[in-house]
Formats: sequence, C-alpha cells, structure tokens
Amino acid sequence: MKDEGNKTNINLLLQALIVGICTGIVVGLFRFGIETTSAFWLHLFQLAHQNPLWFIAIIVGFIAVAVIAGYFVKQYPHVGGSGIPEVKLQLQGKLTLQWFPILWRKLIGGILVIGTGLFLGPEGPSLQLGSTIGQGVGEGFKQNKLNTRVLLATGASSGLAAAFGAPLSGALFVLEEVFHNFSPLVWMNALAGAIASNFVVSNLFGLHHALAIPYNYSFPINLYWHLIILGVLLGLLGHLYKVGLFSLKKVYAKITFLPRWLHGLIPLALLIPIAYFWPLITGPGNRLILSLPNMITKTGWGLVGLLAFYYVMRIVFSIVAYDSGLPSGIFLPILTMGALIGATYGMFMVQLGLLPQRLVVNLVIFSMAGYFAAIIRAPFTAIILITEMVGSLLHLMPLAVVAFIALLVDELLGGKPIYGLLAAAMDTSSDRKANYTGEADQMVLPVYESSKLVDKKVADIKWPDDTRVRTIRRDGGEIIPTGQTIIRGGDMLVLEFDSSQRGRVYSKMKDLQGVELDG
Repeated sequence: MKDEGNKTNINLLLQALIVGICTGIVVGLFRFGIETTSAFWLHLFQLAHQNPLWFIAIIVGFIAVAVIAGYFVKQYPHVGGSGIPEVKLQLQGKLTLQWFPILWRKLIGGILVIGTGLFLGPEGPSLQLGSTIGQGVGEGFKQNKLNTRVLLATGASSGLAAAFGAPLSGALFVLEEVFHNFSPLVWMNALAGAIASNFVVSNLFGLHHALAIPYNYSFPINLYWHLIILGVLLGLLGHLYKVGLFSLKKVYAKITFLPRWLHGLIPLALLIPIAYFWPLITGPGNRLILSLPNMITKTGWGLVGLLAFYYVMRIVFSIVAYDSGLPSGIFLPILTMGALIGATYGMFMVQLGLLPQRLVVNLVIFSMAGYFAAIIRAPFTAIILITEMVGSLLHLMPLAVVAFIALLVDELLGGKPIYGLLAAAMDTSSDRKANYTGEADQMVLPVYESSKLVDKKVADIKWPDDTRVRTIRRDGGEIIPTGQTIIRGGDMLVLEFDSSQRGRVYSKMKDLQGVELDG
C-alpha cells in the first residue's frame, strides 16, 4: 500500500516537471512577445518625435489592440485582469474554467496589451498561463480532482517563477497567498515545477537577476528609524492604492458611452502623451527601477519632485489601466511604485542631511518589499522575491523590518489581501447545495493555533453537511479519527465530500475555523 502511494507521488512529481517545462516554454514566449512589441511601440514614438504623422499609425494600432484584447475578454471574461483571483477561486472549488480557451487568449491578449507600454505587468498573467497548463496536464493524465488542483497550483508557481526568474518566490507565493496549503505534496510539486520552468527561461534569456541593482553598503542599525518611518509610509500608500483600485471600478461601471469590453480604449488614449513625453516610465516598470541607481546619484529638490511625480503618475495610471479589464497584472507595477517611494523618501532625507546618499539605493530595495507586503499581504514572499530578484542577501533584516511595519499599518487600517478582495468581488457562487455528482472529492486544510477547532473533539464540531473527516495528518503520520479524537494545532484535516460541494465546504470551514484561510 505504501509502495503504491509512493508510486503515485512519483508519477505526480513527473507530471509536475512536465507542467514546469511547458510553462517555461509558454511564459518564455510570452516574455519575448512583450519585449518585442514593447520595442516596436517605443520605436514608433521615437519616429513620432521626428514626424507627427506617425501618430496616425500609433492611434490605429492602439485601437486595434483594445478591440482585439477586449473581444477576447468579451468572449471569456476571465481572460481579463491578472488571473490570480481566478486561480484562487478555482483552487477553492468556486470557479470552473476551460483551460485552453483561456490559455491562448491570455497569451496573445497579454502580449498585445502589456507590450503597448501601459503600466501593467506580465507576472499575474504568467501565473494564470501556468495554471491553465497545470489544469490541462492534470486532465490529460486523467488525474483525480485533488491531484489536478495540485498540478494547477504547480503551474501557477511555475508561471510566476518563469516571469521573475525566481523559483523559490514562485512556489512560496502560491503556497502563501494562492493555495494556502503548506503540505509536503503541494510544496514539493510546486517547487519542482518552478525550478523546471526557471531552468527553461534561463536558457532562453540567460542566467541573470531580474532587478540586479548594485549596492555595496549594509544599512546601519543607528539609522533603522528611517525604516520605521518608511514602513509606515508604505503601509499608508499601499492601503491608498487598494482603496483607489476598487473605487475606480465603480467609476468604470458608470461609463455608458463605451461597452465594457472596449474600456481599454481609455487607458490606451491616455498612454499616448505619457509615452511621447516620458517613455522611461512606461511599461511594467523594470526599466524605470533599473534606472533609479543612476538617477539618485544626483542631488537637488528638483530630483525629489521628479521622483514624486513619477510615483503619482504610476499609481494613478496603473489603476486606470488595470480597472479597464484588459489582460494584465499589477505585480511588477507594485514593485515599481515601491521603488519610487523608497527613492523619493531617501532623496528627501538626503536633502535634509539626515541620510547618506549612498544608502538611498538600499531604501529603493527595501521599499519594493514593503509596498508588496502591504498590498498583497504576503510578507514572506516579498522578502524572498526581492532577495532573488536583486541577487543579494545583505538586506534580509531591514527588508523584514520594512515589510512587517508596512503590513502592520495596512492591518490597522482594516486592509485585506488585494487578490482576496478581487476574488471575493468575482465570486458569485451560491451557498445553496448544487446537484450532487456522486463523485468524491477531498480538501486538505491546516489547523492553525488560533483556530476555534483546536482542543475540540471531532464529535463536538458541527461540520458542513455531508462532509466527513477522512484522516488527520499529524507529525508525519495519519490518524483515522473517531468522535473522541481531539484536534490539535498544526494538524492537517483531510475532508471528504461530493465534488459539487467544494466551494460550499470551503466557505463553511473558513467560518468554522474562525481564522482566514485566505492568508
């Protein structure tokens, strides 16, 4: 029996590697397409400086992009946006999607949209591309629903790893924010897929760090008070970003002169003057981040004002672009805004004589993690992600300080994880019982120390209807529970129910535990 289980796990691991390799190829194509189209549009704007007639080609091209990408979203609404909320709902059993129609539309639509220079990123779409591949591989190998979800999560981690060149972060983000399950089965397969996909894209694009910002000075302890102020600022601005993102959605909903699927024309129209006058700040933001070390070698209040202006442009226009519903993400734009906040604060303190100029680049790096932690609420991912992308371990302690403070400020303001909010807004599943399929499904849920289930007997808990606790995983072993079995903190509950009831069971267990399963 044990040998059979090991064989099943090995087969699943091999399939996870297939998911990682395929995701690496697809996301590699995605990245190449975005880089190529981005260079094309930047060249057209350069030509427009020499001859205004080129604006005709730009306008016609942008209209074509908006119509094509918008039509994809009209056909399959879940092609729009980053795709991360969709993956969360799929893993919760609250959303069912066809993988191939989403895959090719997201690939083409994302290339067209992100390549224009809108303040949008490829990382969320890369995660969804990977998840569709994982779903497709799971269905192709006729896996059960549990293993198909593991492969879907593996594809998501592979997609993010391929987009950032950060395999540890790809796997950790999916576990911390998307799958919410740190079981060995999920962790092993997610990491294997992420490594495989990163290996593929490393061969395509070379082995280098995505944000290789050079800096040679550790941040001194006596200046840590800057990190406290910066963390508070990042928490406040991160919360403001989330408020703005959901507020503008209501404005778009009131627009009647354009159908919803053509709302992409609005940010693309606004992009034309921005790309003409400030081409450096367009796109996901990696070019701007990499240019900051050179910019902050200068001094003067004019530079502080310019950096602040760039930040305001990025936050306003990224919200306008994302809320239009085009296929795109906010991952890298969030890091870019964080970097600008760090640069602006650092140069402000330099002008006041309160910070050595050589340490401003440190604040740029710390702020990316802090802003990410405040908005996405995945602090461990934030720390590891920036470490992998920058390629240095010098900053772990200050990174943790800034990320924790920013997260705490957002928590005090009543903030929630942005992808959880987006998923909740998208979730239209009913709590009513669906038609039973007669097919068994399983859910593995962790019992946190703060859970209401801790120290209670199985018989004393009002479980969701038609759900049974199949096993309890504890300390590397499995317990077949009886009514007298006491649940402990750190247990993993394996619940069994009809496959049609997964979303209902997930919601009931979230309420029953009394803690956020959503991270």
